[in-house]
Amino acid sequence: MSAVKTTSQHRVVVIGSGFGGLAAAIRLQARGYQVTVVDQRDQPGGRAYVYRDKGFVFDAGPTVITAPFLFDELFELCGRRRQDYLKFVPVDPFYRVRFHDGRVFDYNGDPDRMAEEVRKISPGDVDGYHRFVVEAERIFKVGFEDLADVPFSRMGDMLRIVPAMMKLRSYLTVHQLVSRFVKHPDLQTVLSFHPLLVGGNPFQTTSIYALILYLERKWGVWFAMGGTGTIIKALVDLFTSQGGVLRQSETVEEILVSPGIERARVRGVRLKGGAEIPADRVVSNADVGFTYRHLLPEHARIKYTNRKVESMRYSMGLFVAYFGVAAKYPDCVHHTILLGPRYQGLLDDIFAEKRLASDFSLYLHRPTATDPSLAPEGSDGFYVLSPVPHLGSDTPVDWEREGERYRDKIYEYIDRAMLPGFRDALVTTRHITPRTFESELSSLYGSGFSVEPILRQSAYFRPHNRSEDVDGLFFVGGGTHPGAGVPGVLSTAKVVDRLIPRIAGAAQGSAIAGTHAQLA
Repeated sequence: MSAVKTTSQHRVVVIGSGFGGLAAAIRLQARGYQVTVVDQRDQPGGRAYVYRDKGFVFDAGPTVITAPFLFDELFELCGRRRQDYLKFVPVDPFYRVRFHDGRVFDYNGDPDRMAEEVRKISPGDVDGYHRFVVEAERIFKVGFEDLADVPFSRMGDMLRIVPAMMKLRSYLTVHQLVSRFVKHPDLQTVLSFHPLLVGGNPFQTTSIYALILYLERKWGVWFAMGGTGTIIKALVDLFTSQGGVLRQSETVEEILVSPGIERARVRGVRLKGGAEIPADRVVSNADVGFTYRHLLPEHARIKYTNRKVESMRYSMGLFVAYFGVAAKYPDCVHHTILLGPRYQGLLDDIFAEKRLASDFSLYLHRPTATDPSLAPEGSDGFYVLSPVPHLGSDTPVDWEREGERYRDKIYEYIDRAMLPGFRDALVTTRHITPRTFESELSSLYGSGFSVEPILRQSAYFRPHNRSEDVDGLFFVGGGTHPGAGVPGVLSTAKVVDRLIPRIAGAAQGSAIAGTHAQLA
């Protein structure tokens, strides 16, 4: 910690304790700011909440850890080692993709094994697959290594990268790009599903998000022993050990502003109940649409008016069921993607028509495949996730009525397809819906990943990390640049770290750690 005396100009309030909020709080606290994190839930983590019941531990949200060096940086900033707090173990295969007819594709990071998986489906597409990986690497080097932690505050920032984006064919969607290299429809599905991991439709998301494929190959897919909740606990411990303050079960009702010469200026936050926390800067890890629409007074918003906020496109919603069983299913790997009978048609229903389809594709998470301590002995814990429409339609899904019915339909399917007899061994079950995201996570329209990652909502055209309406207000999390997913969200904190001025005489460690991505 710096010995520099903290003044009123060095106080920061962070709204929300998700990965983005905690990462930003650690970075700012480590270089001399006095940071207070305020979270409305009874435990930190945001979407990375933890449910516990009858000896089972369920991570509510993120389960796939990639680019682990982004966590290492946070500990290095504070003179610590991540390995002393957290144990990351590799997951292999990354995902098992199960087609509707029962065939499987083991998706992993080994080039030879992946080529063999491709060959099993379509020998003629092996060469095209290799060429696609080369293309994904090119996109990765620009989209992630060069731009993921760079602010896009001015149009000039965007204009500088347009030639590179055109050269990388960012005007194509991910599915269009994949289809230029492989022809078998099953391989097109396997190689294009990644945008769904960050809230995007592969048929609409810019091809820049093909970088996820190479990011996984370069750094692998990992799991934190003890579950994702152990990461949150370690980050909170790191933050508070540096003098940071965490206030839980307290809700920010308004970001306080003062009139400025050209635009309003942050002066703190007001909590539910009337208490105020003064601050010269506020970092919102709350949903960006919700922040503009509900936490800022209307007179302070010039660009992000109600109409602007409500006209942005938001990611799909999520239905997630958590269940523990008094049985073991060793044939079920850690991550399984169960594809339904339709691909594009189902995504059209979710993203465009915003209707709950009669079929579904699922992500089945079995963390006890890697860490048996997350369930009682002889038991397995799971969660199953289904992408569904968000609530922003004229006739949103009535989840009070549909929730249990939809869950039972999913359970019946995975009992038949993957986990025979599990319903007879069921010990505990719960589920969340887009209504949960709306009410407990203050997510506009109950979207799972905030602003949808389409081309016209990317980089400069995404809500900026530094507010365009209010001085002293900054954004981290999935709704701002570079976007959702754990690496993206951690990178939003790096962008904000670049934007907030250094304190004269304070430690500059974060500037050093910011070069880690280029050196890794």
